[in-house]
Amino acid sequence: MGKRHPETVRVGFIGTGESIDSARSWLEMASEGVLGDGNNYRFPGFKADRGFFSELSYQDESIEKLTFRELEDLRKPRSKRERFEQAVDLLSDKLRLLAQRDRPPEYVVLALPRDLVKTHGKVDYFDKQLGDVHRDLRRAIKAVAMKHRLPTQILLQRTSEATPYSKDVDHKSKCAWNFFTGLYYKSGGVPWMPSGLTVGTCFVGISFHRVPGSKNSCYFTGLAQAFDEEGNGLVLRGQDFVWDVSKHGNSPHMPSDLAEELVSMVLKRYRDELKQAPRRVVIHKTTEYWPEERVGLMNALRDINQFDLVAVRPTEDVRLLRDARYPILRGSYISLGEMHLLYTTGYISSLQAFPHGHVPLPLKLTDHIGDSSSRSILQELMILTKMNWNSANFGGLLPITLRFSELVGEIMKEVPRNLDPLPQFKYYM
Repeated sequence: MGKRHPETVRVGFIGTGESIDSARSWLEMASEGVLGDGNNYRFPGFKADRGFFSELSYQDESIEKLTFRELEDLRKPRSKRERFEQAVDLLSDKLRLLAQRDRPPEYVVLALPRDLVKTHGKVDYFDKQLGDVHRDLRRAIKAVAMKHRLPTQILLQRTSEATPYSKDVDHKSKCAWNFFTGLYYKSGGVPWMPSGLTVGTCFVGISFHRVPGSKNSCYFTGLAQAFDEEGNGLVLRGQDFVWDVSKHGNSPHMPSDLAEELVSMVLKRYRDELKQAPRRVVIHKTTEYWPEERVGLMNALRDINQFDLVAVRPTEDVRLLRDARYPILRGSYISLGEMHLLYTTGYISSLQAFPHGHVPLPLKLTDHIGDSSSRSILQELMILTKMNWNSANFGGLLPITLRFSELVGEIMKEVPRNLDPLPQFKYYM
């Protein structure tokens, strides 16, 4: 992959002396390689001569410790909200110090101590302007790390100190596969690339998220996750808009002008990044396109030669059972008149495995306007379910354009409206 392959990754750490030692020992052990078992593949390692063929680099100046006094100060009597915000500020300051080094790390492991996660992991409080507010430490950290342009990963002590008998922790080889796949991508590498997508296509996932606070229950934000045919991802935030939930239900739809603005932002960013306009644009949503919404999107796409507006979502309306030992095959496509179904989960013949453990749900094509056939649209969706670089899983239920919509939306809530969030997808993983 040339420049897209990091031969060395400078790793930084934030945590207590104990949690950092535990995290570094886990990384050093796992990077040598981890044996698998009957249910888990062997992890080949993260070294110059094996696995990802990259090397981890550690420097003392890339360590920021959470001191005993700093953690004690977080426990002082005050409101839960104040303690949570102080914890976020403390971690933000540590990230700032790492970012200001002469040679800052390219990837930061947040080896958060157990007590910090247990005490400040989540908080619920009432704000006079916003109403009831729920916040999550992981999402808040991702938002502040963006300010310092540092990709991060939380490594909990329950993982780094797990034994073969530990409960609620995946097998060590599975943890290593997922951890190092994410590390490699966040450090600029490409773990794998999709095959079979049309060159020059921009895939866009549109989703909607409530503005924080119970008093803002009718205010939503439009978000777009965009990917090219090689899997390079961008995240963009649109404007807030009012949606009357009591009148129209819980599934919001953008006004025409905001729909046009959001997709126009995506196309501009695509041109800025790739120095050319896309030949084709495919937009994914989980809800049907309302007429006003469709008009705005079509206006944004007026200079694009080919396009497809696609709505797809998991459905429980139809269950197909296979007369065999295992469930229906992943990749099965069923067309029943105007109804098109795609099974993105199910039995995987090439792996001789059914990794999901439940009756598979199909994706239902509920709306489609555009130039491609339904079959072609579902083939693309199938490919896009394999592009989750936050883990080493073979595939998932949803395409990457919709897979992280909830996670990205929650992180975006932590980014103030007066700041432009970074578009690179790695900061949201």
